[in-house]
Amino acid sequence: MKKTVELENARKVYRLGDEKVVAVDNISLSIAEGEICCLLGTSGSGKSTLLNLMAGLEKPSKGKIIIKGKRVDKMSETQLALFRQRNIGFVFQSYNLMPMLTALENVSLPLTFRGVPLKKRNQLAAEMLENVGLGKYLKHRPMQMSGGQQQRVGIARAFVSKPPVVFADEPTGNLDSKTSLEVMGLMLEMARAHQQTLVIVTHDPGISKYADRVYTILDGNIETILENH
Repeated sequence: MKKTVELENARKVYRLGDEKVVAVDNISLSIAEGEICCLLGTSGSGKSTLLNLMAGLEKPSKGKIIIKGKRVDKMSETQLALFRQRNIGFVFQSYNLMPMLTALENVSLPLTFRGVPLKKRNQLAAEMLENVGLGKYLKHRPMQMSGGQQQRVGIARAFVSKPPVVFADEPTGNLDSKTSLEVMGLMLEMARAHQQTLVIVTHDPGISKYADRVYTILDGNIETILENH
């Protein structure tokens, strides 16, 4: 199976005064095209730093980060921005929606950056909001929606341009258990439908059960790898 995300001896060290803090300690792993992968760990385990390295949001202190065959750790900020626009979607714990924009405008943002014409991007954004059960909320702004509805908008935005890879950082962290199940179901359904690679960071073992493969992260290292069948 084709590899979509690869890490080779990735290491991230932060300096706090005279101290060194090793957040990610020489991790190597690969995630296949269409795989649902989970990085599971408690707060401070290094899982979010690992996700940020994968997504090119942070540079490793050493090692290689490869997405779709490209060394993202060697890209300039401009190259990275263009690469992410074409290849990566994000779902955030705190939704990260633009408060002054409607649901339709928030979802169409990634298409705007890709130069998709207004009529076409509004059509695609409306279809995606319909898919996540928000067809009646196109004109609503974030403050007019519940947390679960805002996260659905966030999912629609991440998937609207059908990026090969979607990273989800604690996507259910602010949601109740029922809404969490709905949100996970939506993300999996979309990723499976388009053979997208989905990488989920969570502290919740219940969420990890949705993944094909679970990496348990502890103190910046991979402690265990579990295959879910």
